[in-house]
Amino acid sequence: MSWHPQYRSSKFRHVFGKPASKENCYDSVPITHSVHDNHFCAVNPRFIAVVTECAGGGAFLVIPLSQTGKLDPHYPKVCGHKGNVLDIKWNPFNDFEIASCSEDTTIKIWDIPTQLLTKNLTVFRKELMGHARRVGLVEWHPTAANILFSSGYDYKVMVWNLDTTESVINNPVRTICCHQDVILSMSFNPSGSLLATTCKDRKIRILDPRAGAVLQEASYKGHRANKVLFLGNLKKLLSTGTSRWNHRQMAVWDQDNLSVPLSEEDLDGSSGVLFPFYDADTSMLYVVGKGDGNIRYYEVSADKPHLNYLTEYRSYNPQKGIGVMPKRGLDVSSCEIFRFYKLITTKNLIEPVSMIVPRRSESYQEDIYPPTAGTQPSLSAQEWLCGMNKGPVLVSLRPGSEQLSSQPPLPERPPSLNRTKQLVLEDGQRPFSLPEGKMPRRAAEHRLEEKKTRLTNGFDVFECPPPKTENELLQMFYRQQEEIRRLRELVTQREVQAKQLELEIKNLRMGSERF
Repeated sequence: MSWHPQYRSSKFRHVFGKPASKENCYDSVPITHSVHDNHFCAVNPRFIAVVTECAGGGAFLVIPLSQTGKLDPHYPKVCGHKGNVLDIKWNPFNDFEIASCSEDTTIKIWDIPTQLLTKNLTVFRKELMGHARRVGLVEWHPTAANILFSSGYDYKVMVWNLDTTESVINNPVRTICCHQDVILSMSFNPSGSLLATTCKDRKIRILDPRAGAVLQEASYKGHRANKVLFLGNLKKLLSTGTSRWNHRQMAVWDQDNLSVPLSEEDLDGSSGVLFPFYDADTSMLYVVGKGDGNIRYYEVSADKPHLNYLTEYRSYNPQKGIGVMPKRGLDVSSCEIFRFYKLITTKNLIEPVSMIVPRRSESYQEDIYPPTAGTQPSLSAQEWLCGMNKGPVLVSLRPGSEQLSSQPPLPERPPSLNRTKQLVLEDGQRPFSLPEGKMPRRAAEHRLEEKKTRLTNGFDVFECPPPKTENELLQMFYRQQEEIRRLRELVTQREVQAKQLELEIKNLRMGSERF
């Protein structure tokens, strides 16, 4: 076991895990009994999807996030696979699109309806057929739209372009055949220009996902890797696996040199697989063990020691799988920086666990919520296939500052209005703006009409968004009570001043009558 210092200055030193109450959990969920080492759960701000048990094929449930409590035993399923479903992933740019892979060697793309499911969903949007054996993993590209990666037990990684009109795609745009055994995990760097994989031969490989070439390969014998993860923009990898003595272990690697790990840390002697999750916004690493009840978390730094242990969340309920909410779905009013969804098969329960930074102030905490990846892709599928690389499109989590949804953005102002408001000189000089008073009448009417459309139930949805949580509602109530008290005091002061003024006028009149 590595030694941890007694004290280290950090704003995340006191982060704690807060499990949801019983009524805010998802009960009576028939979670799969598969022994595959996957998450079996995918979450976005609208839905939670979980692989379930189903006779005669594979299926998974898609439950609205707000539908907590006991699940109806006849709740509709998404079923269309002929074999067990092994992995599911939501499209990061569309909250209503999900990919699933199965033992029947196929990958299916599903469109989830906006209304609640009333019957089993069996009609898929696309079917991808290319693997010769069962498909164990699917992964969406982090910045390019409609690019999906899959890996199967035929030792191949396939790249699929979904930006086609075909409902059945038989040929991937690229097949990577460098692995000698079953692929255990895949991870992209933030721009999606590099792909890291772990294989059953316990080697870590860094690939060029477009060319399929192996850029780096780890042949270190002291660490048998099972899962791998890019650590954001630190140009480092983290892998979890076992040591020579079969202890569960984590290792940090330099992505440009995989000959020897930068650091290693033994955890314990358990046998469950360790699932790592990295939050690039806070530089925090969460390690979840399959079959464990606890969640360890660390702070990652570019300098040694690269992993700084913070603490761990403890629970008596072991998790079979785990789901993670994207940052745009967190509750910023309660200083929530991460949220897990634990699959507890012993109770048929899905339990949300929120990681919270304790803060006294109830205002928006800018330092723990930097701009994060949004729902807009940086590249189209064709641009990425042609060799372009871009980082994710960042958005702010401040309420009302950005439209954080997967729906199409609102139409912009007409071009004629933009040209009217700002005139650009042809000789390259600095453009100038028309004064507000001299703006054309049509433009002024359009602006007034636009401002009216922004008001919903008396709220300006951009400047003063309506409350979304009970905490925000209480804050608004207290602010209103404070404003009412201040106005009452102001009215009382004005009444006293008016009485004093009347008394002075009366005295002046009496004095003038005497003279």
